[in-house]
Amino acid sequence: MIRIKELTKTFGKFTALNNISLELNTGSVVSLLGPNGSGKTTLIKSILGLVIPEKGEIVINGQPIKNNWEYRSQIGYMPQIGRYPDNMTIAQVINMIKEVRADVKTYDEDLIYGLGINKVQDKTMRSLSGGTRQKVSACLAFLFSPDIFILDEPTAGLDPLSSELLKEKIIAEKKKGKLFLITSHVLSDLEGITSNVVYLQDGNIVFYKTIEEIQTVTGESRLNKAVAVLMQQIK
Repeated sequence: MIRIKELTKTFGKFTALNNISLELNTGSVVSLLGPNGSGKTTLIKSILGLVIPEKGEIVINGQPIKNNWEYRSQIGYMPQIGRYPDNMTIAQVINMIKEVRADVKTYDEDLIYGLGINKVQDKTMRSLSGGTRQKVSACLAFLFSPDIFILDEPTAGLDPLSSELLKEKIIAEKKKGKLFLITSHVLSDLEGITSNVVYLQDGNIVFYKTIEEIQTVTGESRLNKAVAVLMQQIK
């Protein structure tokens, strides 16, 4: 579980996060939505400890993260654009990450085989297409079976089959009680997996609702249409 209390982060005169509070519970897939500059990236980086807020607290599985970097081992992170050593092969990158996490002895390699990464593991990172690089990032995020996943635009660049395989994996892990925080500009990619939606704008939470609440309020069953209608109602 992630509990965020009164989080504030500014960059000069720009307020990226304005005193926001959230509670993200296990066994849920939370879609983090909002326009560019809304604070989504700052929130994610704050949770990962890459940005230090001026005010507020983040607690993960009961432990405050301030001055405590060990919590990161509980998070599987898939960046929007994965950056890896160009001269290394896929297999070398995976093995390098395994060596960094020497405390883990068993691995979740479902996506390595499901996405066919095992068949191209001898290719260098510089030779990969954007889609294949995205697959590698997905495999690494799930490799150590963490409790929490933060996936930034996870389906960007993926072919339809790979996108569906990833969504099926997310659903399977959610059923095990895992927590997902996912950002995406393509709401149709979140259809069928989202349980909750957080909508940020100008560093503020516009709404935080379950998908059922949104559908009930708007009368729309499709996520993208329901969110659009709700935003119009709020305005």
